[in-house]
Amino acid sequence: MAMLAKKIQPAKTAAIEAAKKTLGEYNDFIFTEYRGMTVEQITRLRDKLREKDSVVKVIKNNFARIAFEGMDAANVSEYLKGPTAIAMAKQDSNETAKILYDFAQEVPALKIKGALVNKEIYDAAKTEAYSKVPGKNQLIAMLMSAINGPAQKLAATLQAYVEKLEKEGGAPAPKAEAAPAEAPKTEAAPAADASAPAAAETEAAPQA
Repeated sequence: MAMLAKKIQPAKTAAIEAAKKTLGEYNDFIFTEYRGMTVEQITRLRDKLREKDSVVKVIKNNFARIAFEGMDAANVSEYLKGPTAIAMAKQDSNETAKILYDFAQEVPALKIKGALVNKEIYDAAKTEAYSKVPGKNQLIAMLMSAINGPAQKLAATLQAYVEKLEKEGGAPAPKAEAAPAEAPKTEAAPAADASAPAAAETEAAPQA
């Protein structure tokens, strides 16, 4: 029996280390019960989660509990009972939660127990409320819509005005301003005729 224990211990240690490595790659975790789900249903769920860069894994409860304790996470032992699959997300875990709740509507065998988000414990009710919060991409779309709204409205108003002018035959052409009247030209005085006899400066002297 002692020899068997020595063989089991390294395997257990390796399994815990593997669990720590897997969990350490993600930030948020949602705990689910998958009892009664078929292989085909689990595969479809994995495909849907993969679209959001999330995964769902089954880790032995004892190994997962020890791994979470080593991550200085809150005590999640309450959610590591019975057949447990852990959905893991690196970001936008609310969208991961939404996928799980939407899938549970179709496959009631999937049950959401709770979550660990930003190292904070969420119960099932809080996890469901969290799933209804807009994701980052949706928030960005809402913000861009709010920013672009006034510009789009202005563009539509200008376009409507242009179309109105086109229907009315176009805007009247602006009148050209009259050119200022030219000042009358001053005629130059006629140049003196060089051939004309110069005026006598003095009167001719009287004859004797």
